Amino acid sequence: MSAGVRSRGARFLRARWRVVVRLACWSVLETGQTFLIGYAPARALDGGFLAGRAGVGLAWLGVAGIGVVLGAYGTVRVYAAVAALVEPLRDRLVEGVVRRGVREADRGALSGLTQQVEIARDTFAGLVMVSRSFVFTAAGALAGLFSLAPLLLLVVGPPLAAGVALFAATLRPLARRQEAFLVADEALADRLGTVCPGLRDVTATGAEEQIAAGTGRLVDAEFGAARSLARWSVLRVASLTVGGQLPLVLLLAAAPWLLARGVTTGALVGALAYVTQSLLPALHNLVHGLGTSGSRLTVVLRRLTSAGTDDAQGGEARRPEGTAPHAAAAAPPALSLSGVTFAYGPASAPVVEEFDLVLPPGAHLAVVGPSGIGKSTLTALAAGLLRPAEGRIEVCGEPVPSPAATARRVLIPQEAYVFTGTVADNLGHFRADPVPEAELLAAAEAVGMGPLLERLGGPGAVVDPAALSAGERQLVALTRAYLSHAPLALLDEATCHLDPRTEERAERAFAARPGGTLVVVAHRISSARRADRVLVMDGTGTACGTHGELLDVSPLYRDLVGGWTPVPAPRSEPALALRDADGVDAVARPGLTGDGRHVVAHRPVGQVQASGDLGDGGSFRRQR
Repeated sequence: MSAGVRSRGARFLRARWRVVVRLACWSVLETGQTFLIGYAPARALDGGFLAGRAGVGLAWLGVAGIGVVLGAYGTVRVYAAVAALVEPLRDRLVEGVVRRGVREADRGALSGLTQQVEIARDTFAGLVMVSRSFVFTAAGALAGLFSLAPLLLLVVGPPLAAGVALFAATLRPLARRQEAFLVADEALADRLGTVCPGLRDVTATGAEEQIAAGTGRLVDAEFGAARSLARWSVLRVASLTVGGQLPLVLLLAAAPWLLARGVTTGALVGALAYVTQSLLPALHNLVHGLGTSGSRLTVVLRRLTSAGTDDAQGGEARRPEGTAPHAAAAAPPALSLSGVTFAYGPASAPVVEEFDLVLPPGAHLAVVGPSGIGKSTLTALAAGLLRPAEGRIEVCGEPVPSPAATARRVLIPQEAYVFTGTVADNLGHFRADPVPEAELLAAAEAVGMGPLLERLGGPGAVVDPAALSAGERQLVALTRAYLSHAPLALLDEATCHLDPRTEERAERAFAARPGGTLVVVAHRISSARRADRVLVMDGTGTACGTHGELLDVSPLYRDLVGGWTPVPAPRSEPALALRDADGVDAVARPGLTGDGRHVVAHRPVGQVQASGDLGDGGSFRRQR
């Protein structure tokens, strides 16, 4: 298992140490059954049936029966504890797969969500069960052997230890060879998926030999990987033979010697029960479970986690450890779009066409426009979640999309994601190391999450996502993004479920981050008023300027402001004629009202265009 997977696994278990302790406690109760499975029959024979005291023998067998009942209850509780350990892992993996698939168009994400995540979850649960079962079963059996007669432990212990050591030595080579086999199998499947639909073309062009040669090499590679995996799998059988079956043979062979040295018949029978009923089944489950499923889990986890290490939920991203935001002096623009054109299909009209935008570090831009006009498309392009047909996009001088650009921006979508875990886990999700509590508290206070954090019980409290409202989830996502080191923050209606005061507090906190640049898809006119610059998006052009400048030059912006601004009285009179030269209503009417979440134009997109607008002539053309 790679060091990265091991370190993340260790952090995952440390964060859930209470569940681990609970699992261990219930396992101890289950272990009592293992101890009694050999000890009680031994005492029933030596002190009961062989001594002519049937009542004593039956009593010891009754004790063994009680142990079975208690062990069964412990097993039930063990399953509940394992579920509490496994489900958060599944949540983490699903989060990463959805991030890459839905937001980043990863073609392998569907397989990851429907198959690989479930394999990881089921395999992890199975590994926890078999590993825990072997450890506690072996402890109970060895304690029982020592209590019956220390000589029994000398006969059973060494081969058991040798078998476990041999098995442990095969784990890493098996994992490498299983991953090599999976890679070869996927390469062959990809090749066949390309070749088979085009067999007629292959025949028509006379390329049979070339295609057959290339495919044959892939078949040979998979065959070689399968043979190598099979050879190493033989060692698992050897470890099971040495650790589980050899002790049984040694006990039978050494029986006369043991009986001659004071080991009773009942103790010998109990030792045989320990080996056949406890140690051998536990070792068998460990070898087959950890040997096959363990290497499979290693491969799946490595694939699921490595692809999304630098990404974050919902398209959000974190900066690699040790890097810092670019300084404002002599730094490239925080966001630069040059000649960007994007459409959702080859036959579709461009949503963005020849679009130019330059934001220096520390800028605060609000993006407004009618609902469905492309504001979220613009933020997705800036974040690298969509790729333009033409043009170039850069974040802090890094081309988009690229890992370096992803690490320098954080996108907070409208629907915030919160996973099962502690508050600290959720807030520090974009940081490689645990965030100090003082920094968590300061970030929560800055964004406006302080009351929610206090109500939840502090950073160490466990979060139930279903118990949080949409606004509370947005506060968690905002604080998480605030704690990231990404200098560019893109808020795509990320405060739509918050009240105006909390929204203002969050936006001002992001705007005040040292060296930080903020782009807000505005939900309320107050967001546009707070911004240094406002970008008005329309189907035929764009305009950019301050709030006051746009009120003078952009009829669409005046429309939108009118739709945002409540009418003072039912009978208020318009300051201008209702159909003035610009075609703009001076007061709000039912057709100008918003839907509570988006700004809605009162006429078809493309009809609002005036000669005074900046950068007219074409869909979303923009001058710097």
